[in-house]
Amino acid sequence: MARGAYSEQEITITNCDREPIHIIGKAQEHGVIMICDMDTLSVSQCSENVENILGFNHESILGEPLKQVLPKKVAKSFKRKLKNNESLLPEKFKVGDQKFICIPSISQELLILDIEPSGKSLDPVRFQEQLTKILTELNDAESVNDMCQQAALLVKHLFDYDRIMIYKFDEDWNGEVVAEVKEPDLDSWLGLHYPATDIPKPARDIFMKQGVRIISDVNYKASPIIPEISPITGQPSDISSSELRAVSPIHIEYLQNMNVAASLTAAIILNGELWGLVACHNATPKFINYHQRQSCLFLTQVFSNKLALKTTNLFLDKTSASNEIRKKLVLQMTSIHNIVDALCKFEPAFTDIVDCGGGAIVKGGELCTYGDTPAISEIVQLCNNFLVNKGTYFSSKSLSNVYPEASKFKDKASGILSTRFGDEKEDYIIWFRPEAKETVSWGGNPTKQGYIKDGVEYLTPRKSFERWAEKVSGIAKPWEEYDYEAVSKLRESIIHILVKKQKDEIYSLNDRLVDANKELEAFSYSVSHDLRAPLRGIDGYARILKDHYMDRLDDYSKKAVNTIVRSAGEMDTMIDDILSYSKVGQTQLSKQLLSIKQIAANAIEAQNAENNYPNTSIKLDENLPKAVGDRRMISQLINNLISNALKYSSKEEYPAVEISFFREKEQNVYFIKDNGVGFDPKHQEKIFELFSRVASKDYMGSGIGLSIAKKVVDKHNGQLWVETEPGKGSTFFFILPDLEE
Repeated sequence: MARGAYSEQEITITNCDREPIHIIGKAQEHGVIMICDMDTLSVSQCSENVENILGFNHESILGEPLKQVLPKKVAKSFKRKLKNNESLLPEKFKVGDQKFICIPSISQELLILDIEPSGKSLDPVRFQEQLTKILTELNDAESVNDMCQQAALLVKHLFDYDRIMIYKFDEDWNGEVVAEVKEPDLDSWLGLHYPATDIPKPARDIFMKQGVRIISDVNYKASPIIPEISPITGQPSDISSSELRAVSPIHIEYLQNMNVAASLTAAIILNGELWGLVACHNATPKFINYHQRQSCLFLTQVFSNKLALKTTNLFLDKTSASNEIRKKLVLQMTSIHNIVDALCKFEPAFTDIVDCGGGAIVKGGELCTYGDTPAISEIVQLCNNFLVNKGTYFSSKSLSNVYPEASKFKDKASGILSTRFGDEKEDYIIWFRPEAKETVSWGGNPTKQGYIKDGVEYLTPRKSFERWAEKVSGIAKPWEEYDYEAVSKLRESIIHILVKKQKDEIYSLNDRLVDANKELEAFSYSVSHDLRAPLRGIDGYARILKDHYMDRLDDYSKKAVNTIVRSAGEMDTMIDDILSYSKVGQTQLSKQLLSIKQIAANAIEAQNAENNYPNTSIKLDENLPKAVGDRRMISQLINNLISNALKYSSKEEYPAVEISFFREKEQNVYFIKDNGVGFDPKHQEKIFELFSRVASKDYMGSGIGLSIAKKVVDKHNGQLWVETEPGKGSTFFFILPDLEE
């Protein structure tokens, strides 16, 4: 079998949607298909019936320049327009007394020419009158179905087919006859439904591109295209742009079973998608010429524009109504603290925003229902077992098809529309629609029939198109675009309100924390200040005892007096540290350019390191860069860090302290390193807490110095951290913003 040759390919039920109708290598009987090389404009393929229609032997024209086959003016026109990249238009010509029209199109670098009798055109006066009439009637139509009926009437008047139908697709590509004009002796097919397999995807795709399609005689004898394989591409030519291409044998048999001898079909395209078809049937052969078909296509486009306007207006009306309800819901949500109560327990409720039977809200483990809904346990299972695996939005008109457990409550929730909101993945708003109990009338049994051969089921077109009733179960009214729009906007409003409430709570908490911190700092300062007076008394009298009466005391009393004096000194140091800590929080920054090297040198001198730590090696980097900060606070920071380094390394055999820096991510990182006792790294955050100490009792201290250091760095919006290991010393790092070299 030749590659891709349709004539020998059998179509099964499973591959019907892949039927290669775009490369059917045959032409209908009433016209000729010629295929030309676009570069040379020579004829590479031609339908065999060219001799019957134009009087040329097909073998004699293959390979010939087009100007030798068709009138030179036609060939020259196509050549000029191709060269100038202009749009190709049909060209008329005569062969003897007969008039023809040549309709060009381009496919895969091939020039496809449909040549057919030109026929009679519509009376322009009559056409204009009818067009004016349809525009008026379409504008006056109250519903989409009324518009469809008016359009069918006009097509009937203009082209006089026995039956005119407007055929509308649903979301699953099943079709319904929504308008019909017919001859009196024919049975009505109005309201009949047809399965998606009656017009498979390849046919729908071609309708989208081509717009109009004619079969002048269902019982025609197809004329093969010679040669079957293109000598230019080495493959069967894609002639989907040709209106003359032959028809699928399955579709021919389908029409024959319907007692249809001729058909005209035009696509109704709405917002870039195939909305439906204008389907015209005739009991006898009927030819509609190119210009008449173009008139039909133009009328269909006019209808599509009016349909778009009608659906847009409906969308705007529905959206406007839902916006009014949403505004009231927003007012309720801003006035009532609990979002769920605001949406469920007042009027309007969240279910009023779309047409539904009831709904549910799940937030933070709380579940509230409104209207007619499944049981709470069923909703919980629906969320936990099904919706949790879906995205932000989910909708279905037949929930039981994707969630079988829903069949138990299909009378209340055959349809579902849900959205997630809030911080938790398990927070939902759900709308339910009940089962739409109705009987659908099909044009014959919708099940595709087939026969088994060699284990493969082959497709057989239906032979009966009598009304075939089917009771619909578990299906709700479909959700519309305006429903999705309403739900999306409500979700945005809820999220906005939740975020605002969270921000307000954070601001309120922050204000309370600021006030509490100020009170704590003021309290610390007051307590520390008030403690000094009694402490001075204790220290003074203890020293009097020590200076004047020490020789009269026994050993135990002497030890007690020394303890009082030492404790009073420690208490005085702690009060100084507390005052320093509270002042850091209360003082406003007075920033200036500081020499970190000079501040470190001053701190070393203030510690009297030369006398107090004579064995310690201190290395101060001469190239320490300057920084911007508050002089007093940065001095406290560096003094406390150097003091710690000197103190906790003092018991080492060769104590060493290093004060230096390095560059990282365009920032100066200062560090103060010692080789002292170190500590367990798990305490590296704890050591910055107030009164927190991790060192042994062998080292004196109040546990406030590092807290002051941390507060100073935080006040400067900087960073302070430590790296340490027991027995191997500690390194404290700090970064200050606004650094300068």
